[in-house]
Amino acid sequence: MMTKEEFKVLREEGTEPPFTSPLVNEHRSGIFMCAGCGFELFTTQQKFDSGSGWPSFFDVIPGHIKTKTDHKLRTPRTEYHCARCGGHQGHVFPDGPAPTGLRYCNNGVALKFVPETEE
Repeated sequence: MMTKEEFKVLREEGTEPPFTSPLVNEHRSGIFMCAGCGFELFTTQQKFDSGSGWPSFFDVIPGHIKTKTDHKLRTPRTEYHCARCGGHQGHVFPDGPAPTGLRYCNNGVALKFVPETEE
């Protein structure tokens, strides 16, 4: 079961307001998973502070997302989704840091964070 906010983003391709997700300030080691199905999408090593108000990553776990062109605004954007369930995550922009130069700007409500356990 999804919350109303998760459903709006994951299934209706909505966007949460910036600076509302606690995941923006999540800095522990761990994995960011799709809130819709639990598929692993990002590691904390791929996360960076973009200042955008949304959790941002410079790379993804290979093969775990799919992209498509979004024409909802005047300028086409690259939208990305969970490769397993198709849940909308966010948009990717060419203004991120090295080594990829990309910024995967993710809706925090579309993610679940699982911290790395210490053994």
